[in-house]
Amino acid sequence: MEVSNTPAPRAAAMRFIMITVLIDMMSVGLVVPVLPSLVGTFTTSQTEQAFWTAVTAAVFGLANFFGSSVLGALSDRYGRRPVLLIGFCGFALSFFATALASSLWMLIVVRALGGALQANAAAANAYVADITAPQDRAKRFGMLGAMFGLGFTVGPAVGGFLAHLDLHWPFFVAGTLSLANLLYGVWVLPESLPPERRRAVAWWRAHPFKALRDLTNLKGVGWLVAVLALSSLAQFILHSTWVLYTQFRFQWGPLENGWSLFAVGVASVFVQGVLLRKLLACWGAPKLALIGLSSGSLAFLAWGLATQSWMMYAVIGLNLLGFSAASALQSIISNAASAKNQGQTLGAVSSVNSLMLVLAPVVGGPILTIVSDLPPHDWRLGAPFFLCAVLQGLAVVLAVRHFKSAPEDVLLRPHQTT
Repeated sequence: MEVSNTPAPRAAAMRFIMITVLIDMMSVGLVVPVLPSLVGTFTTSQTEQAFWTAVTAAVFGLANFFGSSVLGALSDRYGRRPVLLIGFCGFALSFFATALASSLWMLIVVRALGGALQANAAAANAYVADITAPQDRAKRFGMLGAMFGLGFTVGPAVGGFLAHLDLHWPFFVAGTLSLANLLYGVWVLPESLPPERRRAVAWWRAHPFKALRDLTNLKGVGWLVAVLALSSLAQFILHSTWVLYTQFRFQWGPLENGWSLFAVGVASVFVQGVLLRKLLACWGAPKLALIGLSSGSLAFLAWGLATQSWMMYAVIGLNLLGFSAASALQSIISNAASAKNQGQTLGAVSSVNSLMLVLAPVVGGPILTIVSDLPPHDWRLGAPFFLCAVLQGLAVVLAVRHFKSAPEDVLLRPHQTT
């Protein structure tokens, strides 16, 4: 089904994708604060619980790493709609199966299945690229980013409340939301990729390492793959160490951490949903990416050096521009790809993020463990965040190098359309 070029159908499709991403991220957010407790029901000690929680997260990330490129390539061949619908169905089944898992090995297998089928982000980004002019993509990706942020803001709070009633309820609710997404998509979602812009699947090209190499060789991308990887690794290390760091530094509990993550979500939604359009009009995507990455690097340093709990909130407010970097980078990468390989290109981007999601607890966790016995006022307790600042700073250096060598007409090159 070919998508009309008229503004109204495209606006309706964009609204659907935004609602889809919101529901999807609410589903994911619902289980984030609950999954470690569910793993704990199959273990006998806190050490075992921490280990198997990390294993479960790594298995999910690995499966997503390999699945994103494959499903992205399939979306280039068969269209975005069937891949999105398969993702919704698989995601719903994985949530219900997680709630019903009766052993640890079953839980790990189910999480692997859920990771492999969660191509929603890559397919949704490719869908948006299909229906959006190149000069408007950063703005549209920012709108998706706002939905991501809103979903992760609301989801964990609701999931924590439901878990107080029953540990399995968040998974049943998440599965129900995914089924609602599936039904909504079956009835409402049009196809965005017309037949003449599709291409056959070459399986030797569909594996993630080939996709990453092709992404690196794509004209106008180059070093941006490393920029994206370093920035994502820094962000995921932050996510994996935030709760324990604030507990060691400020003796925060779940309530305090819940409010801090809520503040992060609100800031992300505000920047990407309200400010991003004006920022892009003022600076353009390349300059905004540099400013956002630089702001993020300074924020990591400040969080690591914070001595009072209110400083964490102050840094969140001062780092508003940092929430714009990902959308700007993704827009530049999308514009560098042809109209026929948006799915595989953005699937490779998702693979980069999935790989960093796997590496983050492996890198950040041991660093935090080494400094965990230090007194709360010791500046070395911020070591994981200092590493994040270095990673993000290196991303800035590589981005500057790339933007100096890449002509502006390549960075903002429009797609060939039929």
